[in-house]
Amino acid sequence: MKHAVKTRRFGKTTSHRVMMFRNLVTSLIKHGRVETTLPKAKELRSWGDKMITLGKRGDLHARRQALSIITEKEVVKKLFEEIAPMYQGREGGYTRVVKLGNRTGDAAPMAIIELVGKREAEKKEAKPKKKKKKEE
Repeated sequence: MKHAVKTRRFGKTTSHRVMMFRNLVTSLIKHGRVETTLPKAKELRSWGDKMITLGKRGDLHARRQALSIITEKEVVKKLFEEIAPMYQGREGGYTRVVKLGNRTGDAAPMAIIELVGKREAEKKEAKPKKKKKKEE
């Protein structure tokens, strides 16, 4: 029976699974998006949301907790200084999972997990809207 089972196991030992998700959440924060299998993306969603919540808290204890999970100091700095301020007015749901279809080799369902506000912020910076002249 699967009573009180909170995480997926992925056929790996606990240490392997935890390190895999530590690497995935580091890549997610570093690059803004990660392409992986659908079950991994769904599990990574909770890890990413917890890291952004730590970043929003912003105190020293939260920074040390993030350093215990994220494997690179530069990525923690980016999380606390760039990414967390983008989500100050948001209560949750910092990541988005987009299904891609099946992988050709083994037909595993693939997905992209990305930070929600990242793409919108890049679009706003890239293309400023032109002002239309009113004709009277």
